[in-house]
Amino acid sequence: MKKFGILFIVAIIAALALFMWGKNKYNTMVNMDEQVKTAWSQVENQYQRRLDLIPNLVNTVKAYAAHERATLEGVINARANAAKTTIQADGLNTASMQQFQAAQGELSSALSRLMVVVERYPNLKANENFRELQVQLEGTENRIAVERMRFNETAQAYNTYIRTFPNNAIAGFLGFEQRPYFAAREGADRAPVVDFGDAE
Repeated sequence: MKKFGILFIVAIIAALALFMWGKNKYNTMVNMDEQVKTAWSQVENQYQRRLDLIPNLVNTVKAYAAHERATLEGVINARANAAKTTIQADGLNTASMQQFQAAQGELSSALSRLMVVVERYPNLKANENFRELQVQLEGTENRIAVERMRFNETAQAYNTYIRTFPNNAIAGFLGFEQRPYFAAREGADRAPVVDFGDAE
């Protein structure tokens, strides 16, 4: 009877230790997952900032270069496509990330084409409103690059944690899945060119 009591106490202590260990692992995974979601929010905030700048940019260009209709419509359409291609933090996976990046890449390309057109209009480049938009857009592109890098770093820490043993068994059992990374498109190792040159 005494032996049974000792075994019972040992079993309870072992179960409690196992519970505390599992709880700690689970809470760490939740915390790291939330950090990934927060990093994703910051990425989305910067992309949204870029989307918000584009209508003013297009309207300013239109005032000086109205006959560049195809280029302006390309930017507007790419913006609309990028605006509707969103991902909730819980829905981050490789396929949704690729779709998001493709839409943002189309918008970056359209903006680059618009900047080439702008070079033909010295009066537009000298416009104070346009120059202010230029500064804001350049700043936003830099912020996007920084937030993407932070997201990748946060996702890497989380992915590494849930893939190491024995965390991988716990993560698999509890439904924690790897998060995708931002991957640079071929030839997109820098932000879109938004340098309008010196005003003439």
